Amino acid sequence: MNHVPPRLDPAKFRDPFVTAKGEVRASVGLSALQTLWVNTGTLCNITCRNCYIESSPRNDALAYLTLADFLPFLDEIERDRLPVEEVGFTGGEPFLNRDLPAMLEAVLVRGLRALVLTNAMKPMRNHAAALLALRDRFGPALTLRVSLDHHDPALHDAERQEGSFAIALDGLDWLAREGFQVHVAGRAGFDAAGEAAMRAGFAALFASRGIPIDAGDPVALMLFPEMDAAVDVPEITTACWGILKKSPDSMMCASARMLVKRRGAARPAVLACTLLPYDPQFELGATLAEASRPVPLNHPHCAKFCVLGGAACSR
Repeated sequence: MNHVPPRLDPAKFRDPFVTAKGEVRASVGLSALQTLWVNTGTLCNITCRNCYIESSPRNDALAYLTLADFLPFLDEIERDRLPVEEVGFTGGEPFLNRDLPAMLEAVLVRGLRALVLTNAMKPMRNHAAALLALRDRFGPALTLRVSLDHHDPALHDAERQEGSFAIALDGLDWLAREGFQVHVAGRAGFDAAGEAAMRAGFAALFASRGIPIDAGDPVALMLFPEMDAAVDVPEITTACWGILKKSPDSMMCASARMLVKRRGAARPAVLACTLLPYDPQFELGATLAEASRPVPLNHPHCAKFCVLGGAACSR
Protein backbone atom coordinates (compact mmCIF):
# COMPACT_ATOMS: atom_id res chain seq x y z
CA MET A 1 0.00 0.00 0.00
CA ASN A 2 1.40 3.42 -0.94
CA HIS A 3 0.80 5.57 2.13
CA VAL A 4 2.86 8.55 0.90
CA PRO A 5 0.69 11.53 -0.16
CA PRO A 6 1.20 12.74 -3.74
CA ARG A 7 2.69 16.19 -2.97
CA LEU A 8 5.26 14.83 -0.52
CA ASP A 9 8.78 14.07 -1.73
CA PRO A 10 8.24 10.51 -2.99
CA ALA A 11 11.64 9.39 -1.74
CA LYS A 12 10.69 10.06 1.86
CA PHE A 13 8.94 7.78 4.35
CA ARG A 14 9.47 4.66 2.26
CA ASP A 15 11.72 2.52 4.42
CA PRO A 16 10.84 2.03 8.11
CA PHE A 17 14.51 1.87 9.08
CA VAL A 18 16.37 4.21 6.71
CA THR A 19 15.55 7.74 5.51
CA ALA A 20 15.73 8.95 1.92
CA LYS A 21 19.24 10.25 2.67
CA GLY A 22 20.35 6.86 3.92
CA GLU A 23 20.42 7.84 7.59
CA VAL A 24 19.09 5.67 10.39
CA ARG A 25 15.44 6.49 10.97
CA ALA A 26 14.43 7.29 14.55
CA SER A 27 12.15 4.89 16.36
CA VAL A 28 10.36 5.03 19.68
CA GLY A 29 10.20 2.18 22.16
CA LEU A 30 7.30 1.67 24.53
CA SER A 31 8.70 2.83 27.84
CA ALA A 32 5.45 2.31 29.77
CA LEU A 33 1.90 1.88 28.49
CA GLN A 34 0.14 4.66 30.40
CA THR A 35 -2.70 5.52 27.99
CA LEU A 36 -4.83 3.13 25.98
CA TRP A 37 -6.88 4.77 23.26
CA VAL A 38 -10.06 3.22 21.90
CA ASN A 39 -11.46 4.24 18.54
CA THR A 40 -15.16 3.64 18.96
CA GLY A 41 -15.77 3.82 15.18
CA THR A 42 -15.30 6.36 12.39
CA LEU A 43 -18.98 7.27 12.03
CA CYS A 44 -19.73 10.86 13.07
CA ASN A 45 -22.81 13.03 13.09
CA ILE A 46 -21.02 15.76 11.10
CA THR A 47 -18.38 16.01 8.38
CA CYS A 48 -15.45 18.34 9.07
CA ARG A 49 -13.34 19.84 6.29
CA ASN A 50 -9.98 18.67 7.61
CA CYS A 51 -10.75 15.60 9.71
CA TYR A 52 -7.53 13.55 9.79
CA ILE A 53 -9.54 10.32 10.08
CA GLU A 54 -12.16 11.37 7.51
CA SER A 55 -15.04 10.73 9.90
CA SER A 56 -18.52 11.37 8.57
CA PRO A 57 -22.08 10.01 8.75
CA ARG A 58 -21.05 7.53 6.03
CA ASN A 59 -17.49 6.47 6.84
CA ASP A 60 -17.60 3.16 8.69
CA ALA A 61 -14.07 2.04 7.75
CA LEU A 62 -13.54 1.54 11.47
CA ALA A 63 -16.56 -0.31 12.84
CA TYR A 64 -18.18 0.18 16.22
CA LEU A 65 -15.99 -1.45 18.84
CA THR A 66 -18.20 -3.29 21.34
CA LEU A 67 -17.94 -3.89 25.06
CA ALA A 68 -17.20 -7.56 24.31
CA ASP A 69 -14.35 -6.50 22.00
CA PHE A 70 -12.96 -4.18 24.67
CA LEU A 71 -13.08 -6.22 27.86
CA PRO A 72 -10.22 -8.62 26.96
CA PHE A 73 -7.86 -5.65 26.82
CA LEU A 74 -8.91 -4.46 30.27
CA ASP A 75 -8.40 -8.03 31.47
CA GLU A 76 -4.90 -8.03 29.93
CA ILE A 77 -4.07 -4.76 31.69
CA GLU A 78 -5.18 -6.22 35.01
CA ARG A 79 -3.61 -9.65 34.51
CA ASP A 80 -0.22 -8.36 33.36
CA ARG A 81 -0.24 -5.41 35.77
CA LEU A 82 0.36 -2.96 32.96
CA PRO A 83 0.92 0.63 34.12
CA VAL A 84 -2.14 2.00 32.30
CA GLU A 85 -3.60 5.03 34.07
CA GLU A 86 -6.12 6.31 31.55
CA VAL A 87 -8.29 5.02 28.72
CA GLY A 88 -9.25 7.57 26.07
CA PHE A 89 -12.19 7.19 23.69
CA THR A 90 -12.12 8.84 20.30
CA GLY A 91 -13.88 8.42 16.96
CA GLY A 92 -15.71 9.49 14.88
CA GLU A 93 -18.09 10.72 17.53
CA PRO A 94 -17.78 8.25 20.44
CA PHE A 95 -21.32 8.85 21.68
CA LEU A 96 -22.75 7.34 18.49
CA ASN A 97 -21.49 4.00 19.82
CA ARG A 98 -24.21 2.60 22.08
CA ASP A 99 -21.69 0.63 24.12
CA LEU A 100 -19.74 3.72 25.17
CA PRO A 101 -21.39 4.18 28.60
CA ALA A 102 -20.79 0.50 29.44
CA MET A 103 -17.16 0.76 28.29
CA LEU A 104 -16.68 3.88 30.41
CA GLU A 105 -18.10 2.10 33.45
CA ALA A 106 -15.80 -0.90 32.83
CA VAL A 107 -12.80 1.46 32.83
CA LEU A 108 -13.82 3.54 35.82
CA VAL A 109 -14.82 0.64 38.04
CA ARG A 110 -11.25 -0.66 37.70
CA GLY A 111 -9.89 2.56 39.14
CA LEU A 112 -8.61 3.93 35.82
CA ARG A 113 -9.32 7.40 34.47
CA ALA A 114 -11.52 7.75 31.41
CA LEU A 115 -11.36 10.49 28.76
CA VAL A 116 -13.88 11.02 25.98
CA LEU A 117 -13.22 13.23 22.95
CA THR A 118 -16.58 14.57 21.78
CA ASN A 119 -18.13 17.35 19.72
CA ALA A 120 -20.70 17.70 22.57
CA MET A 121 -23.59 17.73 20.12
CA LYS A 122 -26.80 15.68 20.03
CA PRO A 123 -25.22 12.19 20.34
CA MET A 124 -23.65 13.18 23.66
CA ARG A 125 -26.86 14.70 24.96
CA ASN A 126 -28.69 11.48 24.08
CA HIS A 127 -26.59 9.80 26.78
CA ALA A 128 -27.24 12.47 29.43
CA ALA A 129 -28.76 10.09 32.00
CA ALA A 130 -25.90 7.59 31.69
CA LEU A 131 -23.32 10.38 31.95
CA LEU A 132 -24.93 11.83 35.06
CA ALA A 133 -24.91 8.39 36.67
CA LEU A 134 -21.20 7.98 35.88
CA ARG A 135 -20.50 11.46 37.27
CA ASP A 136 -22.28 10.58 40.50
CA ARG A 137 -20.26 7.36 40.93
CA PHE A 138 -16.83 8.40 39.67
CA GLY A 139 -16.64 12.21 39.72
CA PRO A 140 -13.50 13.73 38.16
CA ALA A 141 -12.12 10.34 37.10
CA LEU A 142 -14.23 10.93 33.97
CA THR A 143 -13.16 13.80 31.70
CA LEU A 144 -14.93 15.00 28.58
CA ARG A 145 -12.81 16.94 26.08
CA VAL A 146 -14.97 19.05 23.79
CA SER A 147 -13.79 20.00 20.31
CA LEU A 148 -14.00 23.76 19.70
CA ASP A 149 -11.68 24.57 16.84
CA HIS A 150 -11.75 28.29 17.57
CA HIS A 151 -13.38 30.70 20.01
CA ASP A 152 -14.86 32.58 17.04
CA PRO A 153 -18.12 30.84 15.98
CA ALA A 154 -17.63 31.69 12.30
CA LEU A 155 -14.20 30.09 12.17
CA HIS A 156 -15.33 26.99 14.02
CA ASP A 157 -18.38 26.63 11.77
CA ALA A 158 -16.27 27.05 8.63
CA GLU A 159 -14.42 23.89 9.63
CA ARG A 160 -17.31 21.82 10.97
CA GLN A 161 -20.68 23.05 9.69
CA GLU A 162 -22.91 26.09 10.05
CA GLY A 163 -24.47 26.27 13.48
CA SER A 164 -22.23 23.61 15.01
CA PHE A 165 -20.45 26.06 17.33
CA ALA A 166 -23.67 27.04 19.10
CA ILE A 167 -24.69 23.41 19.58
CA ALA A 168 -21.24 22.38 20.83
CA LEU A 169 -21.08 25.35 23.21
CA ASP A 170 -24.51 24.47 24.56
CA GLY A 171 -23.20 20.96 25.24
CA LEU A 172 -20.10 22.36 26.94
CA ASP A 173 -22.32 24.65 29.03
CA TRP A 174 -24.37 21.63 30.13
CA LEU A 175 -21.29 19.64 31.10
CA ALA A 176 -19.89 22.53 33.13
CA ARG A 177 -23.22 23.27 34.77
CA GLU A 178 -23.63 19.63 35.77
CA GLY A 179 -20.20 19.50 37.36
CA PHE A 180 -18.33 17.28 34.92
CA GLN A 181 -14.58 17.49 34.52
CA VAL A 182 -14.33 19.27 31.16
CA HIS A 183 -11.48 20.17 28.83
CA VAL A 184 -11.45 21.73 25.37
CA ALA A 185 -9.44 20.94 22.24
CA GLY A 186 -8.74 23.68 19.69
CA ARG A 187 -6.40 24.12 16.76
CA ALA A 188 -3.22 26.13 17.25
CA GLY A 189 -2.68 27.03 13.61
CA PHE A 190 -6.27 27.90 12.77
CA ASP A 191 -5.41 31.54 12.07
CA ALA A 192 -2.42 33.86 12.19
CA ALA A 193 -3.19 35.27 15.64
CA GLY A 194 -0.80 32.94 17.47
CA GLU A 195 -1.19 30.78 20.53
CA ALA A 196 -1.28 33.58 23.10
CA ALA A 197 -4.14 35.29 21.29
CA MET A 198 -5.97 31.99 20.89
CA ARG A 199 -5.73 31.29 24.61
CA ALA A 200 -6.86 34.82 25.44
CA GLY A 201 -9.87 34.44 23.16
CA PHE A 202 -10.82 31.12 24.72
CA ALA A 203 -10.32 32.59 28.21
CA ALA A 204 -12.79 35.38 27.40
CA LEU A 205 -15.28 32.86 26.02
CA PHE A 206 -15.03 30.61 29.09
CA ALA A 207 -15.37 33.58 31.46
CA SER A 208 -18.44 34.88 29.65
CA ARG A 209 -20.16 31.49 30.07
CA GLY A 210 -18.94 30.65 33.56
CA ILE A 211 -17.07 27.59 32.27
CA PRO A 212 -14.36 26.60 34.79
CA ILE A 213 -11.52 25.90 32.34
CA ASP A 214 -8.11 27.53 32.71
CA ALA A 215 -7.26 28.57 29.16
CA GLY A 216 -3.61 28.88 30.12
CA ASP A 217 -3.41 25.22 31.11
CA PRO A 218 -2.10 23.23 28.10
CA VAL A 219 -4.01 20.13 29.22
CA ALA A 220 -7.32 21.82 30.02
CA LEU A 221 -7.13 23.67 26.69
CA MET A 222 -5.15 21.62 24.18
CA LEU A 223 -4.24 23.46 20.98
CA PHE A 224 -3.23 20.93 18.36
CA PRO A 225 -0.94 21.70 15.41
CA GLU A 226 -2.37 21.37 11.93
CA MET A 227 -2.02 17.97 10.27
CA ASP A 228 -1.49 17.88 6.51
CA ALA A 229 0.33 14.73 5.48
CA ALA A 230 0.90 16.20 2.01
CA VAL A 231 3.14 19.01 3.29
CA ASP A 232 6.82 18.21 2.92
CA VAL A 233 8.44 17.70 6.33
CA PRO A 234 11.88 16.44 7.34
CA GLU A 235 12.37 12.81 8.24
CA ILE A 236 13.40 12.16 11.82
CA THR A 237 16.74 10.44 12.26
CA THR A 238 18.39 9.14 15.42
CA ALA A 239 20.57 12.26 15.37
CA CYS A 240 17.50 14.49 15.62
CA TRP A 241 16.96 13.68 19.29
CA GLY A 242 20.18 15.46 20.23
CA ILE A 243 19.75 18.27 17.70
CA LEU A 244 16.20 19.02 18.84
CA LYS A 245 16.99 18.29 22.50
CA LYS A 246 14.08 15.89 22.73
CA SER A 247 13.75 12.43 24.18
CA PRO A 248 12.01 9.49 22.48
CA ASP A 249 10.24 8.93 25.81
CA SER A 250 8.38 12.24 25.31
CA MET A 251 6.66 10.97 22.16
CA MET A 252 3.06 9.77 22.32
CA CYS A 253 3.93 6.26 21.09
CA ALA A 254 6.31 5.80 24.04
CA SER A 255 3.36 5.65 26.40
CA ALA A 256 0.21 4.97 24.35
CA ARG A 257 -1.45 2.52 21.98
CA MET A 258 -4.87 2.52 20.26
CA LEU A 259 -7.52 -0.12 19.61
CA VAL A 260 -9.46 -0.15 16.35
CA LYS A 261 -11.83 -2.63 14.75
CA ARG A 262 -11.70 -2.52 10.99
CA ARG A 263 -14.88 -3.03 9.03
CA GLY A 264 -15.33 -6.79 8.49
CA ALA A 265 -12.61 -7.79 10.97
CA ALA A 266 -13.30 -10.52 13.50
CA ARG A 267 -11.43 -8.77 16.31
CA PRO A 268 -9.77 -5.47 17.14
CA ALA A 269 -6.17 -4.60 16.32
CA VAL A 270 -3.68 -2.58 18.36
CA LEU A 271 -2.11 0.39 16.59
CA ALA A 272 0.87 2.51 17.47
CA CYS A 273 -0.91 5.82 17.29
CA THR A 274 -4.27 7.58 17.27
CA LEU A 275 -3.24 9.61 14.22
CA LEU A 276 -2.53 6.75 11.82
CA PRO A 277 -5.56 4.46 11.85
CA TYR A 278 -5.40 3.41 8.20
CA ASP A 279 -1.68 2.82 7.63
CA PRO A 280 -0.97 -0.93 7.98
CA GLN A 281 2.66 -0.46 8.97
CA PHE A 282 1.47 0.98 12.30
CA GLU A 283 -0.67 -2.05 13.15
CA LEU A 284 1.30 -3.87 15.83
CA GLY A 285 -0.74 -6.90 16.84
CA ALA A 286 -3.90 -8.29 18.39
CA THR A 287 -2.89 -7.87 22.04
CA LEU A 288 -1.17 -5.20 24.08
CA ALA A 289 1.77 -7.54 24.62
CA GLU A 290 2.23 -7.99 20.87
CA ALA A 291 2.02 -4.21 20.39
CA SER A 292 4.83 -3.41 22.82
CA ARG A 293 7.54 -3.39 20.12
CA PRO A 294 9.27 -0.16 18.97
CA VAL A 295 7.63 2.12 16.40
CA PRO A 296 9.70 3.51 13.49
CA LEU A 297 8.79 7.16 12.86
CA ASN A 298 7.96 6.51 9.21
CA HIS A 299 5.14 8.96 8.52
CA PRO A 300 4.86 12.77 8.08
CA HIS A 301 2.58 12.97 11.13
CA CYS A 302 5.36 11.50 13.27
CA ALA A 303 7.58 14.39 12.27
CA LYS A 304 5.20 17.34 12.10
CA PHE A 305 2.65 16.55 14.78
CA CYS A 306 4.67 14.76 17.44
CA VAL A 307 8.41 15.46 17.12
CA LEU A 308 8.34 18.99 15.68
CA GLY A 309 4.85 19.99 16.83
CA GLY A 310 5.25 18.61 20.32
CA ALA A 311 1.68 17.38 20.48
CA ALA A 312 0.17 14.53 22.45
CA CYS A 313 -3.42 13.45 22.81
CA SER A 314 -3.36 12.65 26.53
CA ARG A 315 -2.33 14.47 29.65
